[in-house]
Amino acid sequence: MARKIATVSDGDLYGEQTHWQSIRIDSPQWFAWLEAPENCGFSYALHNRAKGYIDGFITVRKERRQRGGVYWSAYRRHGSRLHKIYLGPSSSLTEERLMQVAARLHIRDDPLKRLADTPVLPLA
Repeated sequence: MARKIATVSDGDLYGEQTHWQSIRIDSPQWFAWLEAPENCGFSYALHNRAKGYIDGFITVRKERRQRGGVYWSAYRRHGSRLHKIYLGPSSSLTEERLMQVAARLHIRDDPLKRLADTPVLPLA
């Protein structure tokens, strides 16, 4: 049976990878979980607060660099295109950064909305 990846929703990480215990984003447990070699990804819920439901998810994956080291990237499919945004090292995966990237990848009901319309703050 395929292992399901953990999900971040309302600021908490939860799932089989966390042994069904909730981990709060930006906590020391969050950053330790991100650094653990066995954890390679999670999904991030895209909440539509105005309508009261989840519109979809972005997938966040840990990727290895050719010269060593790891970094995280976010992915979301829209139609036939797969969009990718570099997130940086584990230390840069804060709640604020994830919310920015989610807003950028969250293409709402307006088909004319473009990814380039939403700025993303640079890594600190």
